[in-house]
Amino acid sequence: MGVGLVFVSHSSKIAEGLVELARQMAPSVALVAAGGTDDDRIGTSFDRVNAAIAEADSGDGVVVLCDLGSAILTTETALDFLDDDVRARVEIADAPLVEGGVAAAVAAEAGESLQAVLAAAGTAGGGDTGSDAAAAPSADGSPAAAPAAGHVRHETIVNDDGLHARPAAELVKLASTFGQKVTVNGTDAKSLLAIMSLGLTKGATIEIASDDPDGGAAVDAIATLVQSGFGET
Repeated sequence: MGVGLVFVSHSSKIAEGLVELARQMAPSVALVAAGGTDDDRIGTSFDRVNAAIAEADSGDGVVVLCDLGSAILTTETALDFLDDDVRARVEIADAPLVEGGVAAAVAAEAGESLQAVLAAAGTAGGGDTGSDAAAAPSADGSPAAAPAAGHVRHETIVNDDGLHARPAAELVKLASTFGQKVTVNGTDAKSLLAIMSLGLTKGATIEIASDDPDGGAAVDAIATLVQSGFGET
């Protein structure tokens, strides 16, 4: 169960590759490729998109991501032929295919609602990542100034490859299990793209903080995850 994702590309290899990539961060999510024409040429297929939506739909909704304008047109046509009850729970994301697909997959893996998964995809289009510009990290990636009040932990990235896609996804999924807002170097810990954009490498010191009075458990949990090397050490 949960929100499913469909990747519509003019290339079957691109769509299948994105499923492979996103599955590294969202192993339990229904991720379905709908790339290429029916005979595997470059293009899109109404039948493939229609079948992919049916495969991805568990009843909790489907978010569809497309690579080019004609892929959107094919998808919109497929949606027109769906039953009204199914159509009501299928959304086309206004987001880049790869970045939006990965962000949406992480949100779906965290058990977010259809609209939350759609919003996560949208953050890849340059929308608000939820971070506070006034609390942004410095140019060298060092932590921003600590909040005036709240919970703060400082930890060091210990895994060899730093905060690349998989551990970043683990951090975001963990942060999303808490209702309180938590930041990493001033960036929203629930935004995958924002966390990955920090470019944190092995040896970097990070600040995990929450100014919510009840945010201590979330800060401590993320700090423990960082200390563990995200299971890679």
